[in-house]
Amino acid sequence: MSCCQTKGILSSIQTLGALDGPGVRFVGFLQGCNLRCGCCHNPETWEMGKGEEITPEKLIEKAERYREYFGDEGGITLSGGEPLLQAKFAAETFQLAKQKGINTCLDTSGSIINKEVLYLLDFTDIVLLDIKYTTDELYKEYVGCSIEKPLEFLRILNDKNIPVILRQVIIPSLNDNEENIKALSAIAKKYLNVKKIELLPFKKLCYTKYENLNIPFRFGDLPEPSREKMQELKNLL
Repeated sequence: MSCCQTKGILSSIQTLGALDGPGVRFVGFLQGCNLRCGCCHNPETWEMGKGEEITPEKLIEKAERYREYFGDEGGITLSGGEPLLQAKFAAETFQLAKQKGINTCLDTSGSIINKEVLYLLDFTDIVLLDIKYTTDELYKEYVGCSIEKPLEFLRILNDKNIPVILRQVIIPSLNDNEENIKALSAIAKKYLNVKKIELLPFKKLCYTKYENLNIPFRFGDLPEPSREKMQELKNLL
C-alpha cells in the first residue's frame, strides 16, 4: 500500500492527552461511529459527513510538534468516534508514525473486523479496547452490537501479540456490580496480551453536547458513580 494517498476525516485533536494510552499522547479523534452507546461522551463524532479532511502526512506533521513531550512511553493515539471506520487512513498514519519511531495506540470498541483493520494492526503498538458490558443483552440494548465482536477482536489482538488495556465505563445500575467486575476479570485472564484493566467513572459533562446537537442523552437521568463505589470495584480487580 502506498503511503499518504488517503484522506481521513478528523473531528478534533488533543495535543497533550494523559488518559489516552501510555505516557503523553497526541490524540486524533476521527469522525464517524457505527455504534450508539448510551454513555457516549463524543456525540459530535457520530456523523461521518462532518469534520476536517486531513492526510496522514499532515496529521503526523502536527504530532511531531509535540514529540518532546512524549518521553519513552508516549506517542500518537487514534480515537473517535470509531477509528476502525477509517482503517485505511489510520493504517497509513500509523505506518508513517512507525517510520519516525513514534509509538502508536488505537482506542477502539473493536466492533469492526475486515482486511483493512487487520492491516492497521500491523502498525499498532498498543490497543485501548472498550469492553462496555459483560453480557450480550446489555451490549445489544445499550451499544448496538453483540459482545462477540469485541471479544473476537481481543482474540485477534492476542494472536498478534499486541498489548491491550481493557477499559470499561462504570454506569450505575448497569455494570457497577461485583458480577460484572468478576466477568470482566475473567475475560482479561484468558489472554496474555491484556496488561491491565481500567475502570472509568461515567460522567455527564457531555450533557450540553447532546443539548446543542438536539440529540437525547439516553443516560442523562443516571447518576455518576461515587468515588467510594469506584474504589470498591477497583478493589475487586
